[in-house]
Amino acid sequence: MKVRYLVALVSFICASVASAREPFVVKDIRVDGIQRTEAGTVFSYLPVKVGDTLDDEKAAAAIKALYATGFFKDVRLEAEDGVLVVVVEERPAIAQIDIIGAKEFEKDKLKEGLKQAGLAESRIFDRSMLERAEQELKQQYISRGKYAVKITTTTTPMERNRVGINFTVDEGKTAKIRKINIVGNKAFKEKELLSQFVLRTPGLLTWFTKEDQYSKQKLAADLESLRSYYLNRGYLEFSIESTQVSITPDMQDIYITVNISEGDKYTVSEIKLAGELLVPEEELRKLIKIVPGDVFARERLTESVTLITDRLGDDGYAFANVNASPQLDKEKRQVAFTFFIDPGRRVYVRRINITGNTRTRDEVIRREMRQFEGGWYSTSKINRSRLRVDRLNFFNAVDVQTPAVPGTTDQIDVNVEVKERPTGAIMFGAGYSNMEGLILSGSVAQDNIFGTGKFVNLMVNTGSVNKTYSLSYTDPYFTRDGVTAGFDIYKRVLNTRTLVSVNSFNTDTTGAGLRMGIPLNENDSIQTGLGLENTKIDLGANSPQRNIDFVEKFGRSTVNIPLTLSWRRDGRDSAIWTTSGTTQRVFTEAGLPGGDLTYYKVSYDLRWYYPLSNTFTLMLNGEAGYGDGYAGKDLPFFKNFFAGGNTSVRGYNISSLGPRDNNNRTLGGNKRLVGNVELLFPMPGMRNDRSVRLSTFLDGGSVWGAGGVRPEQEGFRYSAGVAVTWVSPMGPLKISVAQPLNDKPGDNLQRFQFQFGQQF
Repeated sequence: MKVRYLVALVSFICASVASAREPFVVKDIRVDGIQRTEAGTVFSYLPVKVGDTLDDEKAAAAIKALYATGFFKDVRLEAEDGVLVVVVEERPAIAQIDIIGAKEFEKDKLKEGLKQAGLAESRIFDRSMLERAEQELKQQYISRGKYAVKITTTTTPMERNRVGINFTVDEGKTAKIRKINIVGNKAFKEKELLSQFVLRTPGLLTWFTKEDQYSKQKLAADLESLRSYYLNRGYLEFSIESTQVSITPDMQDIYITVNISEGDKYTVSEIKLAGELLVPEEELRKLIKIVPGDVFARERLTESVTLITDRLGDDGYAFANVNASPQLDKEKRQVAFTFFIDPGRRVYVRRINITGNTRTRDEVIRREMRQFEGGWYSTSKINRSRLRVDRLNFFNAVDVQTPAVPGTTDQIDVNVEVKERPTGAIMFGAGYSNMEGLILSGSVAQDNIFGTGKFVNLMVNTGSVNKTYSLSYTDPYFTRDGVTAGFDIYKRVLNTRTLVSVNSFNTDTTGAGLRMGIPLNENDSIQTGLGLENTKIDLGANSPQRNIDFVEKFGRSTVNIPLTLSWRRDGRDSAIWTTSGTTQRVFTEAGLPGGDLTYYKVSYDLRWYYPLSNTFTLMLNGEAGYGDGYAGKDLPFFKNFFAGGNTSVRGYNISSLGPRDNNNRTLGGNKRLVGNVELLFPMPGMRNDRSVRLSTFLDGGSVWGAGGVRPEQEGFRYSAGVAVTWVSPMGPLKISVAQPLNDKPGDNLQRFQFQFGQQF
């Protein structure tokens, strides 16, 4: 193509020179042959003006300049009585692009890809560009495993020097991986090694995960996983000698063969430390996770290097270099390591830069930073800062970088980049119960109102039995020291009269309270609150005797002064995607003297996360509660504990477990015990997507207390099932499907539960 262009250019230059004959002064310039291009556009590119003397050199430059625009496929210069005539033949323009037969990709996305390759409607048609675009289109299909794809391209001339381009796509079938062979393995079975691979042969879910489709990038990652598997089990000299990927002639089946050399299994013989030891050697040795006598494991060696580097980083040595040098004894199959330590210069933080926060104010992020400007660099403080910003739950991602300041050797900047997520939510919940029928609930909340980090929540629950209306406000930094303050205004209505053949009563509670929280350290805080509430009680014709006794003793309207005190510890590694750590909470509530009710309630919650692998996380949850009255009074029946529902024992309707009366109505109790075991993992095929998480669970729990007349309904209830949590573009969605494992006749079941919300 370049040779043809050069020959054409030379011939046109020669022709123009022949036509120009002798140099002459240009009196005027005329353009012939243009249809779409404006004459002014030609003049703007033409390096010859009226009054110039046109000679062979200028004529050649003019033709070259007009060809370079890409608008024309033929350019000639002619002279008529001192008038320079520019005769052009325009390249056709692309009038339309049609793609027929494309199913694997959306047509708009394919057209966008063609546009990136230079082919788009209204642009100048270039056949070489069309060929490149066709190849790009094929690559898109090959990346999806459609190696047999055929693309036929046709161009159709149209009026006004335009063309239409048509791509006819025969996608063919997707090629599948039919066999993966590992050659040279002796220490481990092939099946065990292939379990480290993401790529696999067709299976039950591969139609969804696409893991049976070959990808060069995925294979490279799988080979690295295979390498790590051997290196973490002592095979220090393991190597991958070759990899062959072949495809059958019909482009349908792919075969992968990996040839490996295992080498010998090594144990660690000795650990030495060398270099500039600014930290006592005994302290550094405690950070080394591999000791003499152990089988060599690269992951523990890497962890040791990281721990030593971080320890030096805590003293300001941000660019410390720790290198573990091996010394192999092949006869004894042993390896000794010397950790060479070069701390480098001690550095301090010049500036903290925050980016990505379009709504959240800088101060909201800066007050969570534990690394300060002007202070010595500290790895632990920077990690703690990142974690605290993450726990704000205002962002989908928090990234912290510490680049060196150009031109200095002892300064760095801390760059905090956040990706904001919607922090306001309009939540809608729905469920079905054979007791209450359709249950609807909703709330409007803003965790970060006006970007200040303050929290406002307006909640409405419109169940036929339970109705709740509340307004809450929290300022997490009421003082500069992190003391929180807030208030709650609420109205709660419990109405059992809509239930058939059930003893009926109604409680209408209106109250308000003030709250204050005090941080004890990075992970612990305490919160206290004081409120005032009024409860009005309306009993039905056949209410339980305990309700009648309560009304006779306290009247149909009671005043309560609730005092709350709680302690919370948060040791999670992330609030966005938790994989390790614990949360604990102790909560107490007491009715103070001076009100009509004197009682107390104590509850304890513990949630523990443990990473089983890079994919699976085990979550254990336990909750226990106890309550009673004091000063000669009982625990009010409407302050009882309840269990059942999507926050305790799934598969059973909300608050349906525990003691019941002779009409099978749940009474609640003064003792509560709930436990959950949950295995969390990403959606198959979406391991890097932190918006979707699946889980399988086992729930158990119940409530106990005096007053029940149906003892066969008491005792633990268990359920098992699956759940999915998805932070969708439309808002958070939570779905659970549970199967009760030991339900009894009369239990109120609710196997399917979901909650959906719209974020803004």
